[in-house]
Amino acid sequence: MKPTLMFKIKPNLPPLLEPLRSISGNLWFSWHSEAVELFQRLGGALWAELNHNPTALLNQLSQARLEELARDNGFVAEVERVAGQLAAYQDVQNCPFLGNEVPDFFKVAYFSAEYGLADCLPIYSGGLGMLSGDHLKSASDLNLPLIGVGLAYGQGYFNQYLNPDGWQQEGYKPNDFWNLPTELLKEDSGELVKISVDIQGRALTAQVWKVMVGRITLYLMDANLEENPPDFRAITYQLYGGDRQMRIRQEILLGIGGVRLLERLGIQPNVLHMNEGHSAFAALERIRQLRLKFGLSFDEACEAVKASTCFTTHTPVPAGNDYFDPELVRRHFAGYVEELGISMPVLLGFGRIHPRDQQELFCMTVLALRLSSFSNGVSKLHGEVSRHMWREVWPHFPLEDVPISHITNGVHIPSWISSDMAYLYDRYLGPAWMENSDYRGVWSSVRQIPDAELWRAHERRRTRSVAFLRKRLSEQVKRQGGSAEQLAQAAEALNPETLTLVFARRFATYKRAVLLLSDPDRLSAILNNPKRPVQVVFAGKAHPRDNEGKEYIRKVVALGKDPRFRQKLVFIEDYDINVARYLVQGADVWLNTPQRPLEACGTSGMKAAANGALNLSILDGWWDEAFEPGVGWAIGAGEEYQDAQEQNRIEANALYRILEDEVVPLFYNRGEDDLPRGWIEYMKKSLSHLCPEFNTHRMLADYTEEGYLPAAVRYNALVSDDFERARELGAWVRKIMENWGQVKVIEVTSNAPDTLYWGDEIEIRARVRLGELFPSDVACDLYFGPLDADGEFKKRETKSMEAAGQENGEYLFHGRLKSPWTGRMGLTVRLVPFAPQLSSKHSLGLAVWG
Repeated sequence: MKPTLMFKIKPNLPPLLEPLRSISGNLWFSWHSEAVELFQRLGGALWAELNHNPTALLNQLSQARLEELARDNGFVAEVERVAGQLAAYQDVQNCPFLGNEVPDFFKVAYFSAEYGLADCLPIYSGGLGMLSGDHLKSASDLNLPLIGVGLAYGQGYFNQYLNPDGWQQEGYKPNDFWNLPTELLKEDSGELVKISVDIQGRALTAQVWKVMVGRITLYLMDANLEENPPDFRAITYQLYGGDRQMRIRQEILLGIGGVRLLERLGIQPNVLHMNEGHSAFAALERIRQLRLKFGLSFDEACEAVKASTCFTTHTPVPAGNDYFDPELVRRHFAGYVEELGISMPVLLGFGRIHPRDQQELFCMTVLALRLSSFSNGVSKLHGEVSRHMWREVWPHFPLEDVPISHITNGVHIPSWISSDMAYLYDRYLGPAWMENSDYRGVWSSVRQIPDAELWRAHERRRTRSVAFLRKRLSEQVKRQGGSAEQLAQAAEALNPETLTLVFARRFATYKRAVLLLSDPDRLSAILNNPKRPVQVVFAGKAHPRDNEGKEYIRKVVALGKDPRFRQKLVFIEDYDINVARYLVQGADVWLNTPQRPLEACGTSGMKAAANGALNLSILDGWWDEAFEPGVGWAIGAGEEYQDAQEQNRIEANALYRILEDEVVPLFYNRGEDDLPRGWIEYMKKSLSHLCPEFNTHRMLADYTEEGYLPAAVRYNALVSDDFERARELGAWVRKIMENWGQVKVIEVTSNAPDTLYWGDEIEIRARVRLGELFPSDVACDLYFGPLDADGEFKKRETKSMEAAGQENGEYLFHGRLKSPWTGRMGLTVRLVPFAPQLSSKHSLGLAVWG
């Protein structure tokens, strides 16, 4: 039975403790140790029981306890100090990328389906959410003008527990947003802020929760309202829950609803960043709004939106991209296409690799690629893989010219660093290391940390990690109804002085969690060496529908029950931010064994590296560009195999050999002072080389320079003077599309002999037919480079050719070239449509070759 009236009753904080309200209401606390220590002191064991939720903590403390703390002068002084730190943080005005003043023309809206921000706000599933959360935190630290948009999931992602046989089970716990560091968004009048989207002719209404992430505001839309029918209320129940119909409705709310929310709030971003394809409908809604408000055609509005949209793809596996049946799209967008000013076949074409293929599924990644001017993968290798995956979206360009770049992911180091390591960094790197975590000069000071201090800090973290893991294991055994003997074993599992390997990540099959288990006898010999023991910790969730991934978990658990591995190989349930923090802070070696090239990036190893752990990994994702001798170990040399079984055999053997011959001896080779000097040298090199590069401060600098600022400049140019340039560009695009079929390269000639000498200059002439177009409508490029044995370009460069008149209705272009290479070289001529307002020569995806 539900009550007739409902109220929100806030704790009656004594005046001296009133600053706790602002501290608890901002997720800034989650990456500032002084704030965390304040809440630990405030709540003791209750702080941990409440999953580190400061709002719930204040709500559950008795008034007597609050009054008692208000009389504690030391506690009050600590409250004032932390409140002062938060106030000073929020008062900063400048952004290091943008100068002393953030320009008015620059504001970024960041859309993501999930955010991993704090233990108490479980609206994430894995790496994508962790990246989104760290993105917001670094944007806050750098004072980047960015707004986050997402969904408020009533149950979030699932909680994992195992049955006695080791088979994964899923459970869901409700997120009580009234008792989280979230605030229901209201008008000044007290009326709730709501937005509405159409779902098959019915109105879906959503309220909005505001989350403060330092200086950044994150808005989360919530469809769980009594005014919605049950099927609509379920749209924001679970992250990635339900069938394809549920997924498309979630993405309509995220994309279309998110843009409508910003409009409702009067927020006018000139850059849209879509983090993965889930939010690609946001670009369509921006087009619709520009048409409605300014009377633009679809083409005119589309060019303005494309110019100002950035898109990041995260998955190198086709199954990781969202595809929808065309009929499902038709049912949900039947009325919407009229507001866009296009037909349904045109809309479906935007989401298809082959736009005219009526049977092809509608892909959100393709839609995002077609409606963005800047697209990127999340590591150098992933950029290459993405260009292969999506090359057919640009069928007229060779692979190397597919306009998908890369910006390698990073981590928000202050969120993941242990207090012990933070103390050392404050002392030897200087207190500004948190703000300057992307400066190589800062991290070079790691060399100044005495070996003994660095090692003792690391040992303390391993000891604390083992204590935490023993507690978790004991809870797992109790829940499964384990015996007294099993409880005793759990309480003594692992050894705080033993070399500790950690494999913690999503249990997707391509990540090959069981590669280490390939030869149990050899693994047993490694783990049970009496003089040089080793232990292994596993953690991670399989997707609820991934039975093969669940089988991998079962295999790990089963091997852990083998007497040879008992207490030395363990699986920790319910991998989340809190578990991850203990693992990355306490690991000696972070293990990663994906099947190359299926790991897009992988950021957990970066978090471990910032805490002094060493990475042992396949050369995939970020490690492919990060690895160098002395910072960790590489399994293989970047080979890719056709036979998966052969690959597993070869790489398992390589993994065992590295452990036996390199990792274990280096760890246990101690001097008279019991310090592993060689290992510590690896730690220092890893810290100084990896931390300044693989962090979100550097990542945000790259996004700002390569994506955000150029997009903002393009957008502001197009919308000035009542969208005059956007209208001109839209008309020009229509002219190009209508006439491009007439364009042809008739002849390419040169004055060059068959053999040239380095430094010789040659002249190239091209005769082209443009039909109704003019030389000002195209770019005519020399496309040249050295050739391989098959006569294909090994690498290439382009150089613009100049218009040189008209002859018999055809246009002439000429260019001069000095080759920077020797050997066999080839060249051709490429015509592409181009106007100065376009983001690149690939924008329209059209080209004609000589």
